[in-house]
Amino acid sequence: MKNITLTIIAAATLVSSTLAFAGPATEISRMDAASLNQTGVISASGFTTLDGLQASLAMKASEAGANHYRIVSASGNNKLSGTAILYR
Repeated sequence: MKNITLTIIAAATLVSSTLAFAGPATEISRMDAASLNQTGVISASGFTTLDGLQASLAMKASEAGANHYRIVSASGNNKLSGTAILYR
C-alpha cells in the first residue's frame, strides 16, 4: 500500500512539474518563423470575430504542444475560419 501511495505521489509531481513548464503558444511573424521547425497545421471555424478565431487557434496550438504558431489565413463573412502553422 505504501508503494502505491508513493508511486501516485511521484506521478502527480512529475505531471504537475511538466505542465508548469509548458506555457501557452505565442503568435510569431513570418520573419521569426523562418528560423523554426514547422510541426503541423491547425484550423478553426465558426467564429463571428477575429479575436475569437485568434483565441481558438492559440488554444489549439497550445493543446498540440507547439511553442509558437503563425496564422496564415482568415476568411469568411458571417462565420470566420482560419488556419495556422505550428512551430517548435
